[in-house]
Amino acid sequence: MQASPEFRKQLAGYGLTTAEILYRMPDHPALLQSYIWQDYDLFPDFPQLKGFLDFWTRTLDGPLFRVTVGHCRLIKPAELKALGGEFRLH
Repeated sequence: MQASPEFRKQLAGYGLTTAEILYRMPDHPALLQSYIWQDYDLFPDFPQLKGFLDFWTRTLDGPLFRVTVGHCRLIKPAELKALGGEFRLH
């Protein structure tokens, strides 16, 4: 059994990134529409998100208004504590 590509990304330092993208409606520029984007990405450069936003500005008609980003590493280093002694019971 092999690990999933998402799990491999997490081991490589990727974390779950969620972005709320507010953009103006092409036909009604006074109105804002919300779009939620989520993928595994690297903090703080966010290459996946930047690639998606570049695609958006090149291809789609709705101009971006604001992008709010949340990021969390799902796999974190283990916390180790030194023990001062060892106790054995029977």
